[in-house]
Amino acid sequence: MYYRGIDGYDMALNSAIISDPEVMGGTPVLAGTRVPFQTLLDYVESGAPLEEFLDDFPSVSRELAVSALQQAGDLALAHARTA
Repeated sequence: MYYRGIDGYDMALNSAIISDPEVMGGTPVLAGTRVPFQTLLDYVESGAPLEEFLDDFPSVSRELAVSALQQAGDLALAHARTA
């Protein structure tokens, strides 16, 4: 099942990345946490291993982090195909 996200893209209801005005003012976070998705991207961009991110943010499971990165990649690819 899908819903229309703020940016106009269809998102799975079991999304790994959520944006809720009640959680951190709507900043996209990893589902079930208050960890901004941008923080995960910053770690990856800096070349830090995923283990370092997971050690620094124990509320995030490996499965959730990988799912969020896959979701972002899928969205980027879908957007690139429509451009």
